[in-house]
Amino acid sequence: GSDDIIAGNVSKHTVLPPGYCGQPKKGHLIFDACFESGNLGRVDHITEFEYDLFIRPDTCNPRFRVWFNFTVENVKESQ
Repeated sequence: GSDDIIAGNVSKHTVLPPGYCGQPKKGHLIFDACFESGNLGRVDHITEFEYDLFIRPDTCNPRFRVWFNFTVENVKESQ
């Protein structure tokens, strides 16, 4: 559930559609937050254009998630 503890940042995590086998194609997004101030803990694929992103809590106050910092690669035009 959404209350699960997210321990670390995603690191060059390629999100593939459910049931997809093979090499990632253009449009299969690659998320990365493995850098100072990165805070993306989990990514769930919903559709080609929709993803659920789970942001890690702030270090000094775990009750809050007031900012986000991560990168996205491998997007295709109009995605």
